[in-house]
Amino acid sequence: MTHHPQNAARNALRIAACALLCVLSAQVSAQAASTSSGPAYPTRPVRIVVAFPPGGGNDVIARFYSNRLTTRLGQQIVIDNRGGASGIIGTEIVARAAPDGYTLLFTSLTHAMNEAIQKLPYDTLKSFVPVALLGRGTNVLLVNPAVPARTLPELIALAKSQPGKINYASTGVAGMHHFGGEMFKRAAGINLTHVPYKGGGPAIIAVIAGEVEVMFSTLPLALPYVRAGKLRPLGVGSTTRSALLPDVPTLSEGGARGYEFTVWWGIVAPAGTPAAITSRLNAEFNAISSDPEASKQLAAEGAEVTAWTPAQFNALLAENLAMWKRVARESNIHVE
Repeated sequence: MTHHPQNAARNALRIAACALLCVLSAQVSAQAASTSSGPAYPTRPVRIVVAFPPGGGNDVIARFYSNRLTTRLGQQIVIDNRGGASGIIGTEIVARAAPDGYTLLFTSLTHAMNEAIQKLPYDTLKSFVPVALLGRGTNVLLVNPAVPARTLPELIALAKSQPGKINYASTGVAGMHHFGGEMFKRAAGINLTHVPYKGGGPAIIAVIAGEVEVMFSTLPLALPYVRAGKLRPLGVGSTTRSALLPDVPTLSEGGARGYEFTVWWGIVAPAGTPAAITSRLNAEFNAISSDPEASKQLAAEGAEVTAWTPAQFNALLAENLAMWKRVARESNIHVE
Protein backbone atom coordinates (compact mmCIF):
# COMPACT_ATOMS: atom_id res chain seq x y z
CA MET A 1 0.00 0.00 0.00
CA THR A 2 1.37 3.41 -0.98
CA HIS A 3 1.39 6.33 1.52
CA HIS A 4 1.13 9.79 0.05
CA PRO A 5 3.36 12.31 1.85
CA GLN A 6 0.67 15.03 1.29
CA ASN A 7 -2.03 12.97 3.07
CA ALA A 8 0.30 12.29 6.01
CA ALA A 9 1.07 16.02 6.31
CA ARG A 10 -2.66 16.88 6.19
CA ASN A 11 -3.42 14.32 8.95
CA ALA A 12 -0.64 15.68 11.13
CA LEU A 13 -2.02 19.22 10.69
CA ARG A 14 -5.53 18.05 11.58
CA ILE A 15 -4.25 16.32 14.77
CA ALA A 16 -2.24 19.41 15.77
CA ALA A 17 -5.24 21.68 15.14
CA CYS A 18 -7.50 19.42 17.25
CA ALA A 19 -4.96 19.35 20.07
CA LEU A 20 -4.67 23.16 20.01
CA LEU A 21 -8.48 23.54 20.09
CA CYS A 22 -8.67 21.18 23.06
CA VAL A 23 -6.04 23.16 24.99
CA LEU A 24 -7.73 26.51 24.22
CA SER A 25 -11.13 25.12 25.16
CA ALA A 26 -9.79 23.83 28.51
CA GLN A 27 -8.21 27.22 29.24
CA VAL A 28 -11.47 29.08 28.48
CA SER A 29 -13.43 26.67 30.71
CA ALA A 30 -10.94 27.09 33.55
CA GLN A 31 -11.07 30.88 33.23
CA ALA A 32 -14.88 30.85 33.22
CA ALA A 33 -14.97 28.63 36.31
CA SER A 34 -12.50 30.83 38.16
CA THR A 35 -14.40 34.01 37.17
CA SER A 36 -17.75 32.62 38.27
CA SER A 37 -16.67 31.25 41.64
CA GLY A 38 -13.61 33.39 42.37
CA PRO A 39 -10.51 32.00 44.07
CA ALA A 40 -11.16 29.31 46.69
CA TYR A 41 -11.62 30.74 50.21
CA PRO A 42 -10.55 29.86 52.77
CA THR A 43 -7.66 27.50 52.05
CA ARG A 44 -5.96 27.96 55.45
CA PRO A 45 -6.90 28.94 59.04
CA VAL A 46 -8.62 32.31 59.61
CA ARG A 47 -7.65 34.48 62.59
CA ILE A 48 -10.27 36.51 64.47
CA VAL A 49 -8.62 39.14 66.65
CA VAL A 50 -10.79 39.83 69.72
CA ALA A 51 -9.97 43.33 70.97
CA PHE A 52 -10.83 42.32 74.56
CA PRO A 53 -9.29 40.02 77.20
CA PRO A 54 -10.31 36.33 77.45
CA GLY A 55 -13.26 35.33 79.61
CA GLY A 56 -15.55 38.35 79.25
CA GLY A 57 -18.86 38.54 77.38
CA ASN A 58 -17.17 39.67 74.15
CA ASP A 59 -14.81 36.69 74.22
CA VAL A 60 -17.67 34.24 74.93
CA ILE A 61 -19.68 35.48 71.91
CA ALA A 62 -16.60 35.47 69.65
CA ARG A 63 -15.78 31.86 70.56
CA PHE A 64 -19.38 30.72 70.05
CA TYR A 65 -19.35 32.07 66.47
CA SER A 66 -15.79 30.94 65.70
CA ASN A 67 -16.54 27.31 66.68
CA ARG A 68 -19.51 27.19 64.31
CA LEU A 69 -17.65 29.05 61.55
CA THR A 70 -14.88 26.42 61.71
CA THR A 71 -17.47 23.75 60.83
CA ARG A 72 -19.11 25.84 58.09
CA LEU A 73 -15.89 26.91 56.33
CA GLY A 74 -13.97 23.67 56.82
CA GLN A 75 -10.96 25.59 58.15
CA GLN A 76 -9.82 26.30 61.70
CA ILE A 77 -10.93 29.71 63.05
CA VAL A 78 -8.31 30.88 65.55
CA ILE A 79 -9.25 33.37 68.30
CA ASP A 80 -6.45 35.83 69.11
CA ASN A 81 -7.23 37.94 72.24
CA ARG A 82 -5.50 41.33 72.08
CA GLY A 83 -7.14 43.32 74.88
CA GLY A 84 -6.03 46.74 76.10
CA ALA A 85 -6.52 50.47 75.49
CA SER A 86 -10.32 50.09 75.10
CA GLY A 87 -9.87 47.77 72.12
CA ILE A 88 -7.41 50.01 70.24
CA ILE A 89 -4.48 47.53 70.41
CA GLY A 90 -6.35 44.67 68.74
CA THR A 91 -8.08 46.99 66.28
CA GLU A 92 -4.77 48.46 65.05
CA ILE A 93 -3.40 44.93 64.43
CA VAL A 94 -6.30 44.23 62.06
CA ALA A 95 -6.11 47.68 60.40
CA ARG A 96 -2.51 46.82 59.39
CA ALA A 97 -3.21 43.20 58.35
CA ALA A 98 -3.34 41.97 54.72
CA PRO A 99 -6.86 42.47 53.28
CA ASP A 100 -7.22 38.84 52.23
CA GLY A 101 -9.98 37.58 54.53
CA TYR A 102 -7.55 35.70 56.81
CA THR A 103 -7.50 38.33 59.59
CA LEU A 104 -10.82 39.61 60.98
CA LEU A 105 -11.70 41.78 63.98
CA PHE A 106 -14.37 40.96 66.55
CA THR A 107 -15.35 44.32 68.00
CA SER A 108 -18.14 46.18 69.77
CA LEU A 109 -19.62 49.57 70.57
CA THR A 110 -16.27 51.00 71.76
CA HIS A 111 -15.04 50.71 68.14
CA ALA A 112 -17.14 53.80 67.33
CA MET A 113 -16.55 55.55 70.68
CA ASN A 114 -12.74 55.59 70.64
CA GLU A 115 -12.44 58.03 67.73
CA ALA A 116 -14.81 60.44 69.51
CA ILE A 117 -12.39 60.93 72.40
CA GLN A 118 -8.84 60.51 71.08
CA LYS A 119 -6.55 60.38 68.06
CA LEU A 120 -6.25 56.83 66.74
CA PRO A 121 -3.58 55.02 64.67
CA TYR A 122 -6.34 54.08 62.15
CA ASP A 123 -9.60 55.49 60.78
CA THR A 124 -12.72 53.86 62.29
CA LEU A 125 -14.64 53.89 58.99
CA LYS A 126 -11.97 54.03 56.25
CA SER A 127 -9.52 51.45 57.63
CA PHE A 128 -12.12 48.64 57.71
CA VAL A 129 -14.97 47.08 55.78
CA PRO A 130 -17.99 45.78 57.73
CA VAL A 131 -18.61 42.02 57.54
CA ALA A 132 -21.45 41.12 59.92
CA LEU A 133 -23.38 42.56 62.84
CA LEU A 134 -23.92 39.68 65.26
CA GLY A 135 -26.09 41.13 68.00
CA ARG A 136 -27.42 44.20 69.78
CA GLY A 137 -28.30 44.86 73.40
CA THR A 138 -28.88 47.80 75.72
CA ASN A 139 -27.92 49.39 79.02
CA VAL A 140 -30.02 49.79 82.15
CA LEU A 141 -30.26 52.62 84.69
CA LEU A 142 -30.00 51.30 88.26
CA VAL A 143 -30.43 52.91 91.66
CA ASN A 144 -29.68 51.84 95.21
CA PRO A 145 -33.03 50.73 96.74
CA ALA A 146 -32.62 53.39 99.47
CA VAL A 147 -32.93 56.17 96.86
CA PRO A 148 -36.39 57.76 97.34
CA ALA A 149 -37.35 57.30 93.70
CA ARG A 150 -39.29 54.24 92.62
CA THR A 151 -39.76 55.38 89.01
CA LEU A 152 -37.74 57.28 86.43
CA PRO A 153 -39.97 60.41 86.56
CA GLU A 154 -39.44 60.43 90.33
CA LEU A 155 -35.64 60.20 89.90
CA ILE A 156 -35.69 63.05 87.35
CA ALA A 157 -37.80 65.20 89.72
CA LEU A 158 -35.43 64.41 92.61
CA ALA A 159 -32.37 65.34 90.51
CA LYS A 160 -34.01 68.62 89.45
CA SER A 161 -34.66 69.51 93.09
CA GLN A 162 -30.99 68.82 94.01
CA PRO A 163 -28.81 69.84 91.00
CA GLY A 164 -25.44 68.03 91.05
CA LYS A 165 -26.10 66.35 94.43
CA ILE A 166 -26.94 62.91 93.02
CA ASN A 167 -23.91 60.89 91.86
CA TYR A 168 -23.74 58.27 89.11
CA ALA A 169 -21.06 55.59 88.85
CA SER A 170 -19.40 54.46 85.62
CA THR A 171 -16.83 51.86 84.61
CA GLY A 172 -14.28 54.63 83.98
CA VAL A 173 -13.70 57.97 82.27
CA ALA A 174 -14.67 57.88 78.57
CA GLY A 175 -16.10 54.36 78.91
CA MET A 176 -19.47 53.44 77.45
CA HIS A 177 -21.36 53.97 80.73
CA HIS A 178 -19.83 57.45 81.11
CA PHE A 179 -21.24 58.21 77.65
CA GLY A 180 -24.57 56.65 78.66
CA GLY A 181 -24.78 58.79 81.80
CA GLU A 182 -23.95 62.04 80.00
CA MET A 183 -26.55 61.26 77.30
CA PHE A 184 -29.13 60.68 80.04
CA LYS A 185 -28.36 64.01 81.75
CA ARG A 186 -28.96 65.87 78.49
CA ALA A 187 -32.07 63.91 77.50
CA ALA A 188 -33.66 64.37 80.97
CA GLY A 189 -32.48 67.97 81.47
CA ILE A 190 -30.80 67.22 84.81
CA ASN A 191 -27.37 67.50 86.42
CA LEU A 192 -25.77 64.41 87.98
CA THR A 193 -22.15 64.16 89.17
CA HIS A 194 -19.98 61.52 87.49
CA VAL A 195 -17.94 59.18 89.73
CA PRO A 196 -15.67 56.86 87.68
CA TYR A 197 -14.60 53.43 88.97
CA LYS A 198 -12.13 50.90 87.57
CA GLY A 199 -14.58 48.53 85.92
CA GLY A 200 -18.18 47.34 86.23
CA GLY A 201 -17.61 45.18 89.34
CA PRO A 202 -16.30 47.99 91.61
CA ALA A 203 -18.95 50.42 90.26
CA ILE A 204 -21.85 48.09 91.00
CA ILE A 205 -20.49 47.30 94.52
CA ALA A 206 -20.30 51.05 95.22
CA VAL A 207 -23.97 51.52 94.25
CA ILE A 208 -25.08 48.51 96.35
CA ALA A 209 -23.10 49.93 99.32
CA GLY A 210 -24.79 53.32 98.91
CA GLU A 211 -21.55 55.21 98.11
CA VAL A 212 -23.17 56.32 94.84
CA GLU A 213 -26.91 56.51 94.11
CA VAL A 214 -27.15 55.73 90.39
CA MET A 215 -25.31 53.81 87.67
CA PHE A 216 -25.67 52.61 84.08
CA SER A 217 -24.79 48.98 83.43
CA THR A 218 -25.05 46.22 80.86
CA LEU A 219 -27.94 43.85 81.53
CA PRO A 220 -25.87 40.68 82.21
CA LEU A 221 -23.88 42.43 84.95
CA ALA A 222 -27.00 43.97 86.53
CA LEU A 223 -29.55 41.14 86.41
CA PRO A 224 -28.29 38.98 89.33
CA TYR A 225 -28.37 42.05 91.64
CA VAL A 226 -31.77 43.18 90.35
CA ARG A 227 -33.23 39.70 90.95
CA ALA A 228 -31.72 39.65 94.46
CA GLY A 229 -33.35 43.01 95.24
CA LYS A 230 -29.98 44.74 95.75
CA LEU A 231 -30.50 47.19 92.88
CA ARG A 232 -33.65 48.77 91.43
CA PRO A 233 -33.88 49.16 87.62
CA LEU A 234 -35.69 52.34 86.51
CA GLY A 235 -35.23 52.23 82.73
CA VAL A 236 -33.53 50.55 79.76
CA GLY A 237 -31.75 52.44 77.00
CA SER A 238 -33.22 50.59 74.01
CA THR A 239 -36.11 51.96 71.90
CA THR A 240 -38.32 49.04 73.00
CA ARG A 241 -38.56 47.27 76.36
CA SER A 242 -36.16 44.39 77.02
CA ALA A 243 -37.52 40.84 77.14
CA LEU A 244 -35.24 40.32 80.15
CA LEU A 245 -36.93 43.17 82.10
CA PRO A 246 -40.38 43.47 80.49
CA ASP A 247 -41.85 45.56 83.35
CA VAL A 248 -39.12 48.19 83.16
CA PRO A 249 -39.91 51.10 80.79
CA THR A 250 -37.47 52.55 78.28
CA LEU A 251 -35.63 55.69 79.40
CA SER A 252 -37.36 57.60 76.62
CA GLU A 253 -40.79 56.46 77.92
CA GLY A 254 -39.85 57.53 81.44
CA GLY A 255 -38.94 61.12 80.64
CA ALA A 256 -35.48 61.06 78.99
CA ARG A 257 -36.99 61.82 75.58
CA GLY A 258 -35.16 60.41 72.56
CA TYR A 259 -32.62 58.51 74.67
CA GLU A 260 -31.25 55.51 72.78
CA PHE A 261 -28.19 53.51 73.75
CA THR A 262 -27.42 50.33 71.81
CA VAL A 263 -24.58 47.98 72.69
CA TRP A 264 -23.53 45.86 69.68
CA TRP A 265 -21.05 43.19 68.62
CA GLY A 266 -19.77 42.66 65.09
CA ILE A 267 -17.04 41.54 62.68
CA VAL A 268 -15.02 43.87 60.45
CA ALA A 269 -12.11 43.19 58.05
CA PRO A 270 -9.20 45.34 56.82
CA ALA A 271 -10.15 47.86 54.09
CA GLY A 272 -9.59 46.37 50.64
CA THR A 273 -10.81 42.88 51.54
CA PRO A 274 -12.55 41.56 48.36
CA ALA A 275 -16.34 41.91 48.32
CA ALA A 276 -16.68 38.23 47.35
CA ILE A 277 -15.01 37.26 50.64
CA THR A 278 -16.97 39.70 52.86
CA SER A 279 -20.25 38.61 51.21
CA ARG A 280 -19.41 34.95 51.82
CA LEU A 281 -18.52 35.62 55.45
CA ASN A 282 -21.66 37.72 55.96
CA ALA A 283 -23.80 34.83 54.68
CA GLU A 284 -22.01 32.35 56.98
CA PHE A 285 -22.28 34.54 60.11
CA ASN A 286 -25.97 35.24 59.39
CA ALA A 287 -26.60 31.50 58.96
CA ILE A 288 -25.05 30.89 62.39
CA SER A 289 -27.21 33.70 63.84
CA SER A 290 -30.36 31.97 62.58
CA ASP A 291 -29.59 28.98 64.84
CA PRO A 292 -31.67 29.10 68.09
CA GLU A 293 -28.44 28.40 70.00
CA ALA A 294 -27.13 31.81 68.88
CA SER A 295 -30.23 33.52 70.32
CA LYS A 296 -29.65 31.68 73.60
CA GLN A 297 -25.97 32.66 73.69
CA LEU A 298 -26.67 36.34 73.03
CA ALA A 299 -29.62 36.42 75.45
CA ALA A 300 -27.11 35.48 78.17
CA GLU A 301 -25.34 38.74 77.31
CA GLY A 302 -28.61 40.71 77.38
CA ALA A 303 -28.69 40.92 73.60
CA GLU A 304 -30.59 39.74 70.54
CA VAL A 305 -29.13 38.33 67.31
CA THR A 306 -28.96 40.77 64.40
CA ALA A 307 -28.50 39.32 60.90
CA TRP A 308 -27.76 42.48 58.90
CA THR A 309 -26.09 43.15 55.55
CA PRO A 310 -22.63 44.80 55.54
CA ALA A 311 -24.28 48.01 54.23
CA GLN A 312 -26.70 48.13 57.19
CA PHE A 313 -23.82 47.55 59.61
CA ASN A 314 -21.81 50.32 57.91
CA ALA A 315 -24.72 52.76 58.35
CA LEU A 316 -24.88 51.90 62.08
CA LEU A 317 -21.12 52.53 62.45
CA ALA A 318 -21.36 55.92 60.73
CA GLU A 319 -24.40 56.92 62.87
CA ASN A 320 -22.67 55.79 66.08
CA LEU A 321 -19.48 57.67 65.28
CA ALA A 322 -21.35 60.93 64.59
CA MET A 323 -23.45 60.52 67.76
CA TRP A 324 -20.52 59.77 70.11
CA LYS A 325 -18.49 62.66 68.69
CA ARG A 326 -21.42 64.97 69.44
CA VAL A 327 -21.88 63.61 73.00
CA ALA A 328 -18.12 63.83 73.71
CA ARG A 329 -18.00 67.43 72.46
CA GLU A 330 -21.14 68.59 74.32
CA SER A 331 -20.19 66.85 77.58
CA ASN A 332 -16.42 67.46 77.33
CA ILE A 333 -15.58 63.72 77.52
CA HIS A 334 -11.95 62.97 76.74
CA VAL A 335 -9.24 60.51 77.77
CA GLU A 336 -7.34 61.83 80.78
